[in-house]
Amino acid sequence: MDEVIQVTQWLSSITPRKKAKLFFFTTHADAPTPTVGSNDVDTHEETQLPLATTVALHNFKNIDEFLKKKVNTFSCYNVIENEITKTDYEYLRFYSACKYLDVVPPFLDLEKISAIQNKFEMTDEERDYRLLLDSADLVLEKVCDSLKPAGVPQMWTALRKDRNLIRGVKTIEIIGFFVDPNPTGIKECLFFFIVRHLQMIKKFSRVNTNRLERLIAQCDESSACEEGRTIDFIIDSLRCYPTELYPFGSCLILCVFEDRDGAMQEIEKTMEISRHLGMITHTEKNPTKETIELVKKELMKPKYQFYSSFACWFMSHGDSHSMLLADGETMEREWFLTSFPDISTFQLKPKVFFMVSCLGANKFRLEGAKFKCQSATCDYYDIGSALIRNRMLDITDSVRDISYVQPMMDPLVAYSTIPDHLSGRANTHGSIYVDRACVLMSENISRGRTLTEILEHLSQDLHEILQETMDEDRIVYKQACHYDSFFRKTLKLPYTRHPKEDVHSAPQ
Repeated sequence: MDEVIQVTQWLSSITPRKKAKLFFFTTHADAPTPTVGSNDVDTHEETQLPLATTVALHNFKNIDEFLKKKVNTFSCYNVIENEITKTDYEYLRFYSACKYLDVVPPFLDLEKISAIQNKFEMTDEERDYRLLLDSADLVLEKVCDSLKPAGVPQMWTALRKDRNLIRGVKTIEIIGFFVDPNPTGIKECLFFFIVRHLQMIKKFSRVNTNRLERLIAQCDESSACEEGRTIDFIIDSLRCYPTELYPFGSCLILCVFEDRDGAMQEIEKTMEISRHLGMITHTEKNPTKETIELVKKELMKPKYQFYSSFACWFMSHGDSHSMLLADGETMEREWFLTSFPDISTFQLKPKVFFMVSCLGANKFRLEGAKFKCQSATCDYYDIGSALIRNRMLDITDSVRDISYVQPMMDPLVAYSTIPDHLSGRANTHGSIYVDRACVLMSENISRGRTLTEILEHLSQDLHEILQETMDEDRIVYKQACHYDSFFRKTLKLPYTRHPKEDVHSAPQ
């Protein structure tokens, strides 16, 4: 069959709502961010033009033409082996969006997709199409689905009234002031136009969502929200780090075995919980400084841009300043915790570090005979007010900026003990902190808990456990843990437990 006819038939089979979503997901690569993208407003306006004309004319002709052009580009594209191109990103985004929306063109060349994934050095696990979807775009899709057709024009009216948001933007005038959102798909086109517009003028990113939240907050709840949804519910969904679908993120496990009984148990537990969380895991037993440098270099590869989050378990001996490596060398903890969060592929994404080691030799010692022989170390434990606001500073948009980001933003560092103190271990099960952390995370999957809630529960749980030193003094003591957070949003555990068999590879 002629390719033109195939493309026409494919487009005719897609509903207007799905066309709007496909356009939105496909143009992700063109969306400017604080770290990536051109400052050329005209270029971004050209990307917005199909959405603007569709809303103004109630006609999907320009979106159809855009999708046809994409298909034709991919059809003629020859995959170059030596370098990763913008078209490679676009092809993968387009394929994943089609797969997600269940509108994959029957004529799409899946061998090219496999060849592009080879260029990215993707493993079998990483060839799951869900990895290629941008989690922030998926959150925005859900926000759109939570709004009634009448709700998005209310956001549009609020945006139009703010001159700082529309000054010098030509596509705004194409749509006009009043919008009829009732034809199918127009609500979606207008919402996605608003989102990409805020990105274009650098008022919105996957972390900086305040401006969009303020537009939603001005809507009338009774007419704007779908049944079962509220303005607060929608805004709360934007205040969490976007980690939709599988995988939840990339997990690195570093574990030193020397003089650490139960180290293998630690690896097994952390691998198990990372799998249940839906993370793709890489494990390094007995890491050296060279190993860590190689891992850092690996995480800089382009494929890691597709991940939504990063987690690292580092289990070793240590003191107040350093961690002991497998070759006997020490590594400054501060160097590790400042160099890894600065990796560009995970910028604007949550990064969690579990640092499991002693931070000193002090112990919170418990005195008295009743505490003897009662320690977990021996494996005996069981599994706004408007009035107030008027008195505050008026922080205008002119003094806000999301274009530049401190490298240390968005990590959370969880320590197994407090400064200058020991980190306890069980005789056969390894770190008690690791054990309790994995248990609590496993128990709270699907409960809507946040990571910081889990860590607070962990702090309470761990401090109840009596431990005993393994030396001849047999001192009974308690351990306390803590964390330092630079998070700008809430990180929730996934709502779905991911057993190993849930991982599907991309088409061969």
